[in-house]
Amino acid sequence: MIRMEPVEIDGRTALGIEVKLPKTTLLAITTDKGYIMCGALDVGLLNERLRDRNIIAGRAVGVRTLEELLAAPLESVTHQAETLGIHRGMQGREAILKMM
Repeated sequence: MIRMEPVEIDGRTALGIEVKLPKTTLLAITTDKGYIMCGALDVGLLNERLRDRNIIAGRAVGVRTLEELLAAPLESVTHQAETLGIHRGMQGREAILKMM
């Protein structure tokens, strides 16, 4: 099952996506500029093999809901996210605000 819902942060709206798979759930919150995602995101792949795409993204691990994804510290971020001031340890909510 795939569920999408608006995620309101400080009067702005991002899109939350939840994909239920066997034994796991993929979570992402996206804006027009970038996104944060659960532990399934491979930041190394984005930084190395897809670096020419300049993807703005962050990864949080151990999250099970969109709310937890917003509250969790980012475990890793892409190089392009760092150019916006998004860094490892930053709360997901703060990172999304910088992507808006």
